[in-house]
Amino acid sequence: MRNLILSTDSYKQSHFKQYPPEARYISAYVEARNNAFTDKSIFFGLQAFLRDYLTTPVTAANVAEAQSVCAAHGVPFNKDGWDAIVSDHKGFLPIEISALEEGRAVPNSVPMVQVVNTDPRMPWLATYLETALLRGIWYPTTVATLSFKAKQKIYSALQKTSEDPDGQIGLKLHDFGARGVSSGESAMLGGMAHLVNFIGTDTMESLLAAKRYYDAEDMPGVSIPAAEHSTMTSWGRAREQDAYENMIDQFGGAGKVVAVVSDSYDLDKAVEKIWGDALKSKVLENGGTLVVRPDSGDPVETPIRTLGKLYDLFGGTVNAKGFKVLNPAVRIIQGDGMNIDSIGVFMARLIEEGWSIDNVACGMGGGLLQKIDRDTLRFAMKANAMCDEQGQWHDVFKKPITDPGKGSKAGRQAVVAEDVTYQALRLDALGGRESLLKPVFRDGKILSSVSLETVRARAQAALLDSLS
Repeated sequence: MRNLILSTDSYKQSHFKQYPPEARYISAYVEARNNAFTDKSIFFGLQAFLRDYLTTPVTAANVAEAQSVCAAHGVPFNKDGWDAIVSDHKGFLPIEISALEEGRAVPNSVPMVQVVNTDPRMPWLATYLETALLRGIWYPTTVATLSFKAKQKIYSALQKTSEDPDGQIGLKLHDFGARGVSSGESAMLGGMAHLVNFIGTDTMESLLAAKRYYDAEDMPGVSIPAAEHSTMTSWGRAREQDAYENMIDQFGGAGKVVAVVSDSYDLDKAVEKIWGDALKSKVLENGGTLVVRPDSGDPVETPIRTLGKLYDLFGGTVNAKGFKVLNPAVRIIQGDGMNIDSIGVFMARLIEEGWSIDNVACGMGGGLLQKIDRDTLRFAMKANAMCDEQGQWHDVFKKPITDPGKGSKAGRQAVVAEDVTYQALRLDALGGRESLLKPVFRDGKILSSVSLETVRARAQAALLDSLS
């Protein structure tokens, strides 16, 4: 199914006949426009797109297939152009892609990427990539940004209530989103984007992706044995205690962690009568940690009520910051109903009730990987300049009266650091300064690579800066 020529919108097939005859080069840029969700986005995903899509050459078979599809589909096909790419460029696209460093917090309306063709016969090529390139950037960047905003809320609460916020934060938001996304590739990209900020994940495609596309040196994400309702309810209601005991017997032990969903029938009864009574000694003596998972009810009040019951039953301490910490034998994870807003409410209520965030972890599924779209951050790719046969660059832009917010930038773009943030300006206004948009791909070759560890470090620096 991977034919790069067809990884575009149908109408793009006719664009090679639409540019002015004097056009030789077209420059286009990608940005997140001003939006209601955030003022800065965590740029991520370009390297995966480059490695997966642009380092594999287009073949004569791809051209033949695309020609056949376009003929039957009713759209023109640029056979001469694609044949030239195959014969003259060995199938590699003659384009240059410049980009900011991945993992950086990029202000809205600052270009993250700029593309230009390198073969003057193919001014149509830069914008032809819009569909595939935008998909490769907007989705992982939006997930990374959503995950980052959740991390801001959780880390801020940890700083107020925990004696070890840096040691705790990595496991405080767990990705349960694999089943809720539209494809395995979405799970891979979105799950990998979450790993920029946290290490807790059940999205296994993301683990291989982080190694393949971002050279992760160690295992980039972790998980634990955990129950689901099918494994608990298959024992029957009369044997609910046996089901729970089996989880401790199978997966408990010194230093081990096991999560058990406990609301299949009656959460409060399960906590009070089973965990806090019949199995209390086993929980305390096995040497590991039981993570109780409520999975229904109010997503804020239910886990807070459960915390109180566990504290009464298993005891705990008050840390140096004055917040209650459960006995290390028990903890809670709240996944049901968690989103960027409810996480903020949950953190505030925990602080209000005197609980350290050490006691809890949050989980997100579709809310993390699926309840977003290109308009969440208002991503767009727009042409901004055209070079003619005389070598003169001309501004290209749009400025619709009906929606000024959709106006685009004119002229080739540069990005500079300005007062610890980024600022966009025209390339011809750069002067002696250096643009932070650096070439990362040219004519089939990746010019520079970044590791997941480096991306994580940049995002962490952005986190600390945002909370300072």
